[in-house]
Amino acid sequence: MSVTMNVACPGHLPEEKENAMSGTQDATAKQLVPVTVLTGFLGAGKTTLLNHILTAEHGRKYAVVINEFGELGVDNDLVVDADEEVFEMNNGCICCTVRGDLIRILGSLMKRRTKFDGIIVETTGLADPAPVAQTFFVDEDVRGKTRLDAVVTVVDAYNVLATLDESPEAVHQVAFADVIILNKTDLVDEAKLEEIEKRLRQINAHVRIHRAVRGDVPLTDVLDQGGFDLQRALAYEPDFLENTEHSHEEGVTSISLSVKEPLDEGRFHAWISALLQEQGGDILRTKGILDFKGRDERFAFQAVHMMADGDFIGPWKAGEPRESRLVLIGRNLNRPRLRRGLESCRA
Repeated sequence: MSVTMNVACPGHLPEEKENAMSGTQDATAKQLVPVTVLTGFLGAGKTTLLNHILTAEHGRKYAVVINEFGELGVDNDLVVDADEEVFEMNNGCICCTVRGDLIRILGSLMKRRTKFDGIIVETTGLADPAPVAQTFFVDEDVRGKTRLDAVVTVVDAYNVLATLDESPEAVHQVAFADVIILNKTDLVDEAKLEEIEKRLRQINAHVRIHRAVRGDVPLTDVLDQGGFDLQRALAYEPDFLENTEHSHEEGVTSISLSVKEPLDEGRFHAWISALLQEQGGDILRTKGILDFKGRDERFAFQAVHMMADGDFIGPWKAGEPRESRLVLIGRNLNRPRLRRGLESCRA
C-alpha cells in the first residue's frame, strides 16, 4: 500500500470560469486551502478524472495525494507526469494506519514556499471516505490551514447497481458524496441512467449528479464546491427544503430540516454535540447553513460521524431567506425527533 504525491500546474483559466469557481467563502475562509476528496469504487474512473483535472487549462496548482491498495504501487505511474517530486509511503491505507502520514503530508505541503490553489486526495476504491474526511476535522494544524471543500464520488454507470447491492463501501461512498460523477454513461441507455440516478438519490437525496464519459466534466462540477453551499443546493434542487425522499438502501436515509426563526447559537451547539455523541456512529454526514440570532453572517456546519466543524462564511445575500437548513445522512434517523431537536434551538 502506498501514498504518493504529485503537483501539477496546467495552463490558464478563462475569466468566466474563474468567476464561476470562486466559491462562497469570505476573505478569511479563502485563505484556507480547499481539499477535494476523490473517491469511488474500484474501476469507476477516479484516475481518469484526476488526469482530466491535471491536464485541463485552469492555471492552478494542485497537490495530489494518491492512496493505493496493494503491495506494489501503480496508480502513480498512471497519473500524468507533473514534473514534480513524488513521495511514497508503504505504511497502509489512508483510511486506517496512515491517517498520521496524511496529516504529515498535508503539514509539509502547507510549510512549502510553493503555494497551492488546492489539494486533491484520491482514496483507494475499497475505502470508506469517512476517516479521510475526518482528518480535516480532527487535527488542529490541518483545520487551521485547509478546509474540506467536497467529497466527489465517481460512479461506474455500467456496474453501479450490482456494486451497490454487493458492497457496503460503495453505498458509503455515495452517501458521503457532495458531488457524484456518473461515469461511463456511453455504456448504458437513457432508461438505465434514470434508474441509476433514482437509486443514487434514494441513498443521498440532495447530491449533485453530473454525467460523464471518461471523466470529462467541467472542472466547475468538481472543484471549488464550497463545502455545503445552500445557494448551489437550491439552484440544483429548488424543492430542497420539501424533498424528504429516502429509502432503506443498507439502512441509509437522507433527511433535510429547516427552521425559519433564528437559532440560539449555544443551544444549537449543545444539541448537535449531544446528538453526534449519541448517534455519531450512525450519522454518516451532516451539513447545513444556519442563521444564529444576533449574527449577520451565515454559519456553515459540517460533520463526519462525531467529528464536527463550522465557521461563519460571510453575510446573507440580498433577497436570500434567512433560514437554517440542515441535512443528515445515515442510519436509524428519526425525522420527527430530529425536527423537534432543531426546533428546540430557536432563540
